[in-house]
Amino acid sequence: MTSSPYLRGRLVVAGALSVALLAACGKTPEPEASASAPAAIEIGREDLVTVSRAEISVGPLVSGELRAAREATVRAEVSGSVLQVSAEEGQSVRQGTLLARIEDQTLREAVASAQSDVRSAELSLEVAQRELQRTETLVKAGALAERDTDLARSAVSAAQAQVDAGRSRLASAREQVSNATVVSPMNGIVSRRRVSQGDVVSPGTELFAVIDPSSMRLEASVSSIDLHAISVGVPVMFEVRGFPGQQFEGRIERVSPTADPTTRQVPIFVTVPNKGGRLLAGLFAEGRITRESRQTLVLPESAINMTGETPWVARVRDNTVERVDVKIGLRDEQTERVEIASGLAEGDQLLVGAARGMTPGTPVRIRN
Repeated sequence: MTSSPYLRGRLVVAGALSVALLAACGKTPEPEASASAPAAIEIGREDLVTVSRAEISVGPLVSGELRAAREATVRAEVSGSVLQVSAEEGQSVRQGTLLARIEDQTLREAVASAQSDVRSAELSLEVAQRELQRTETLVKAGALAERDTDLARSAVSAAQAQVDAGRSRLASAREQVSNATVVSPMNGIVSRRRVSQGDVVSPGTELFAVIDPSSMRLEASVSSIDLHAISVGVPVMFEVRGFPGQQFEGRIERVSPTADPTTRQVPIFVTVPNKGGRLLAGLFAEGRITRESRQTLVLPESAINMTGETPWVARVRDNTVERVDVKIGLRDEQTERVEIASGLAEGDQLLVGAARGMTPGTPVRIRN
């Protein structure tokens, strides 16, 4: 409904009077309150990572088992009952140390029999030699024909052969008696003991295993696609279960000429110094063949945003989040670290994890 001219006139007059009253009081209309500044978001130390300088290495990954390069398996060489066991697992031994004794009564009887055979053969040889001398004398005197000399010489040769055969059997019997006493073939540590007193063994039965702990070797495998990085003498850095956080170094000694037909892995053999005998045979090891290594600025991959064309990080400076584009160098897949070639300086603080998604320009406050 349209208001009348009279009503409109009264409204205009009322508005004018209100302005006049305000002016008379010295007051002006107040403007609307300005928008409040955004509150700072609190973050903890766990949401930050500091750019630091460290060593980063790249190269093919390897995994395998530690083994002793020098290991001897001591086996029984004679049959019999084990009379004595003088070594236990973990015991240090020297070359020639007694490990066990096997019953040798039968063997000693064989030695006595062989000695008797040798004496008998030697007597027969003496008789044949005297007969040869007598025959040669008679032949010279014309009492016997020349063929009798040949027969006597043949008898001497046969007797000599019997003596040689008897002496050979005697030496073999004595060696068998010696084999009944089992000794360590080298300096080292007994790693296995497969026999106990009273066991009956036969030739070929495993009795002990002795290893030289100072001659440790890593038997590992490398993917065939990384053959270009494998060569004799190349260093290998690895970690061993049981020694968390500790790095060990070895060098490739040999590379297998054939790859595994199923896994396409190439076996390699890495010589590992083991001063003090800390490393133990049978432990599992993981590491890498060092293809390239340098000291540089290093960051965990979790601090870098890779979604765009250019990698970038969220840096906290003056309590404000800012975006910084970076250039990446080496990448260590094993430790999930990358080299920062440019864009950052040592000591810069970056957001990691979920905090990395904050919008650039957001004010933050670090919680102590």
